[in-house]
Amino acid sequence: MELTNAVAVVTGANRGFGRHLAAQLLARGAKVYAAARNPSSIDLPGAIPLRLDVTDPQSIAEAAATAADATLLINNAGASTGQPLLGGDLALIRAEMETNYFGPLAVTEAFAPVIEGNGGGAVLNVLSVLSWFHPAPLGSYSATKAAAWALTNATREQLAPKGITVTGLHVGYMDTDMAASVPADQKTDPALVAGLALDAVAAGAPEVLGDDLTRTVKSGLAA
Repeated sequence: MELTNAVAVVTGANRGFGRHLAAQLLARGAKVYAAARNPSSIDLPGAIPLRLDVTDPQSIAEAAATAADATLLINNAGASTGQPLLGGDLALIRAEMETNYFGPLAVTEAFAPVIEGNGGGAVLNVLSVLSWFHPAPLGSYSATKAAAWALTNATREQLAPKGITVTGLHVGYMDTDMAASVPADQKTDPALVAGLALDAVAAGAPEVLGDDLTRTVKSGLAA
């Protein structure tokens, strides 16, 4: 799709990778609804703050009604609590799944008719290398991203006849608040990844691999 003059909704746009995506969309000429649970936390010039809590059905419905001209949805909002599956805090595990899987599902379901009604467009789901690689200490987060990968593939098939492409971004650690404790040499520049992801959306690509780690893991799966 053409990103110039696109109308984008970016969840979790108040900081980190979401803010990079929103900023680059604005630079490419798009109209951007920068969505966050607290819209007052949006400080990106040119962006339109939008209240959206991906775990709250009423908030999602109100956001879809407000951003009624949307042609691009970016499911970026996420949570990571560092829980193993066995012995982890079940409440936190459930909360991660609500945010990382059920959240994008609900937001996509709300915005798909909006995007279709505006002539079609695209969805970008921010996934992870942990969609495919599941270390035990991060078992909960990995399970949510594996589920979100399945969501991405299934909704791609469902939305294609409606003129909506679905792109999955897989990437490892990026230099954002979520990965603050990770050594710098293990992190990728989020601005670089945002550019790759938006190029993939513009090209209608089904998948984009954001760093060397992710490309290595994907090739290992194929082997």
